[in-house]
Amino acid sequence: MTQNIIRKGRLMEFDERASRFITSIAADEWLFRYDILVDLAHLKMLCKQAIISQTTYKTLKKTLLYINERGYAFLPKDVDDVHVAIETTLTDEVGPAQAGWLHVGRSRNDEVATCIRMAVRDKLLLLKDAILSLQSTLLKRSAENLSTVMPGFTHLQHAQPTTLGHYLLAHYDALERDLTRSENSYDRTNKSPLGAAAFASTGWPLDRDSTALALGFDGIIENSMDAVSTRDFVIEVLATASNLMITLSRLSEELILWSTSEFGYVELDDKFASTSSIMPQKKNPDPLELTRAKTGTVIGALTASLVICKALPYSYNLDLQEVTPHLHQAINAAIDCVRIVQAVLETLVINTERLADMGSVGFTTATELADTIARTTSVPFRTAHTIVGEVVRIGKCDLDTINQVGKRHVGKPLSLLGLTASDVREALDVSHNIAKRNVTGGPAESEVARMIKARRKHLRSQKRRLSLQQNTLQMMEKDLLDHSDV
Repeated sequence: MTQNIIRKGRLMEFDERASRFITSIAADEWLFRYDILVDLAHLKMLCKQAIISQTTYKTLKKTLLYINERGYAFLPKDVDDVHVAIETTLTDEVGPAQAGWLHVGRSRNDEVATCIRMAVRDKLLLLKDAILSLQSTLLKRSAENLSTVMPGFTHLQHAQPTTLGHYLLAHYDALERDLTRSENSYDRTNKSPLGAAAFASTGWPLDRDSTALALGFDGIIENSMDAVSTRDFVIEVLATASNLMITLSRLSEELILWSTSEFGYVELDDKFASTSSIMPQKKNPDPLELTRAKTGTVIGALTASLVICKALPYSYNLDLQEVTPHLHQAINAAIDCVRIVQAVLETLVINTERLADMGSVGFTTATELADTIARTTSVPFRTAHTIVGEVVRIGKCDLDTINQVGKRHVGKPLSLLGLTASDVREALDVSHNIAKRNVTGGPAESEVARMIKARRKHLRSQKRRLSLQQNTLQMMEKDLLDHSDV
């Protein structure tokens, strides 16, 4: 086997410890397919530009297709990385006279940057697909629970009544922002650095736009030094994934709490719960707990990548090799977590009676009572707020008590200013509270139904866009792996 095809001109023997220390071959398997595609696009361009002959092009393409079919396991593992492994295998198969043209006008710097961008954009599309599925489930469960009353919380204290439909829609909207961030990350990732070479481009007459088009990119990163040295797209993707994981972790935390005996609002389906090795009664929300934990993993990957990149001089440094495993681990964790949370929500058992019973606990209707006093008596809201606060402290919420407290603050019973017992009863009615809150974005059934309808339409549009993006990349790969010209 041909060894040290890169070292043999300038360097002599390589210390085995140093070789093991710098190699990334064990972590490069996920980049194998992309490296083959990059090689094929580069070869096609070299032939088009008359830099290599048709004969050389056909020989090298045929061999690269053969290597692709044999797979990653076919490659040598005692080399620096997957890129060298492929070139080494190609040299063993066809000899250096022809294989030596594969790397003309190209460096590992622009090659690896291109492969990573291709891998990331595929992962982003998988992430988008997972988010859209989770959003679909949230809309479905929200529509099922338009009138399911529940307490809303601030500071984890009962605050105001709302509905489960309104609550689930809040998480949908948070995910929509995560989706938008992933779309923006995709747009900035989907630019080609290929042809930048080491950092100063090349004297060969390359056509960078043609390789970008062949690989499904939306364009090129123009400045050749920027093209190879930046990993800001990785940091952006990790920041996007971190934001997403925080969204998932908050939802998971609530469902974990709600599934306890103290709350009793929900129960996980048996398929998504675990039990204890010693306590036979236990039903543990393990998938949600791991989602909460993996949030730390993803945020840790972002932090590590920021620290690795923060002081690197231009242009390329091998420090960047350490960023890629963090990216791989984090984006896979995010995709897995979205999928498992979607499955949990799809099968979640909801205790609607318990939710309704707790909807009015803790004077959750106090805000509406203060609003009613202000509306019917023209007492300023802040005064009404104070009156209701004292009524709550007394613990008896009826017209007589309100009159007594109100007289101390405004000089006369509020019933003399227009407040009636019917007004008080209506203000304290949970369903009335919710129905009255029909301003844009509120929990009233009609308003939540309107929001669901609008989001379903937008979701369909997002799914069509995803399908178009997936089809574009599938056609790109099909064209490059086509055997017809060899």
